[in-house]
Amino acid sequence: MQKANYDIVLFLVISTILILLMAGFIVTILYLYRRKQLAYFGTIEELKLDYEKNLLHTQLEIQEHTLQHISREIHDNISLSLTLAKLNLNTFDWSCVTRAKSQVSCSLEQISKAITDLSYLSKGLNSDLIANQGLIEVLKNEVVRLKELNLFELKYTTTGTPVFMDSQRELVTFRIIQEAFSNIIKHAKATIVNLSLHYDIDELKILITDNGTGFSKQTMTQSSRSSAGLSNMNKRANVLNGKTIIQSEPDSGTSIYITIPY
Repeated sequence: MQKANYDIVLFLVISTILILLMAGFIVTILYLYRRKQLAYFGTIEELKLDYEKNLLHTQLEIQEHTLQHISREIHDNISLSLTLAKLNLNTFDWSCVTRAKSQVSCSLEQISKAITDLSYLSKGLNSDLIANQGLIEVLKNEVVRLKELNLFELKYTTTGTPVFMDSQRELVTFRIIQEAFSNIIKHAKATIVNLSLHYDIDELKILITDNGTGFSKQTMTQSSRSSAGLSNMNKRANVLNGKTIIQSEPDSGTSIYITIPY
């Protein structure tokens, strides 16, 4: 009887110890899991803050670049057109009807050109269009605008199932494409340009090609303005965890590959 009681007590003690060890083990596992969970959430929060910080920095850079673009467009195009119209009107000759008609006609053309340039400028810079219409529709409008300039033949295609990203992501993507076309207009002397968007499983793939003059790495190093444009494209893609690959050779055109994760 005494041995039976001893065995029971021993069993209870061992069971209690095992239960306590098991409980301690479970508590330790839960504690470590909670620590890892908090560390994980902390890392996610840091990445989120870092992303928002980089995105804000990129937006400020885009705004600065946009203001510079507006300044150049107003100075080079709109201001020139209005100045020519003013000169024509200042030298208006009432005594010669034929010349007067020519001056009025020329002035009207220059004013119309200035209005058209302002319209194009405002449409290209309106970031609200991205939020309201989405990247695909805004690009369609941009393509129409570029075609009306008659600078080159432009082809635009979209494949895959469109994925609508958040408006800030789509805006930065749109500005990257705009930067690419700005470089083509200023430097490429191209006659044919292709823009294609492919919505893949987890990323948007953009390809922009032209048959222009192309360039070498050495040429790009020497041309600070051109390299700055390409650098802006790379920076903006990096903020979105994307990448930009540029392939070009002198007299062989240029291909720009851009990938943007959703």
